[in-house]
Amino acid sequence: MQRQSESLLLVGNHLLDLTTPLCMGIINVTPDSFSDGGEFSKAGSRSFKVDIDKVLYKVEAYIQQGASLVDIGGESTRPGAASVSLDSELERTIPVIEAIKKNLDIRVSIDTSSPVVMAEAITSGVEIINDVRALSVPSAIEVAVNSNVAICLMHMKGQPMSMQKSFHYNDVVSEVFDFLRTRIAACKLAGDIKQRLLIDPGFGFGKSVQHNYQLLKSLSSFKKLGHPVLVGISRKSMIGEVVNRPTEKRLNGSVAATALAINNGASVIRTHDVAATMDVIRVHCAYRDA
Repeated sequence: MQRQSESLLLVGNHLLDLTTPLCMGIINVTPDSFSDGGEFSKAGSRSFKVDIDKVLYKVEAYIQQGASLVDIGGESTRPGAASVSLDSELERTIPVIEAIKKNLDIRVSIDTSSPVVMAEAITSGVEIINDVRALSVPSAIEVAVNSNVAICLMHMKGQPMSMQKSFHYNDVVSEVFDFLRTRIAACKLAGDIKQRLLIDPGFGFGKSVQHNYQLLKSLSSFKKLGHPVLVGISRKSMIGEVVNRPTEKRLNGSVAATALAINNGASVIRTHDVAATMDVIRVHCAYRDA
């Protein structure tokens, strides 16, 4: 049974009940994300420009399929990805956030490490900051903690450009655990974050396939940190290298990993495949409550 601090999440002015795991749909408004890069580009554009109507259509579909959250990213953090300019990230994400908040009823997350993007996104109505760098960029922690948004702290070893080229852990589970504990403490030192924190062990971010499965197997141990656990495993290489399938054919493997994650205590599942993920959540809950 989850403790109360782990079963409730304050996102903006909304208190979410996590006793039933929630689904977060992924919207990457980028040309180069590993799975959906370019999906939301305007037809006929010589360079990448976001088609907001395409985004709204996809988010509406996510809502109909059962998503409670949607995560907007304007900079790819796939292995080998190059950084983008601040102006580009703002241009890709802020109009999308504003359009979603104006037209649809869903809680919105911004996937960014930039404090400037965080601040603009908060002004535009986002309710969650999802940071792969765990608020380590200077001033990011102040922007996030001194707002009313929820915060997801993720572990990443290295940077996206090089993180999958070389990595070493003596004990991946304990090292990721200690990192997250340190970042939680930093947030608490910066301000009041009661019921506003999520943690993410960072599957695929500076980790081998074996490291990823060790983390998945030990996921329940992260609940000792006292905050809900978010996982992002959808279509990743930890699935592809096991099932030997390309990105677009990794649904079955992703569903299997999702079931294991939920059974091991995950409260939020970040995914490209909302309908299938919601099926996993519903079956899990039926089994749990039988």
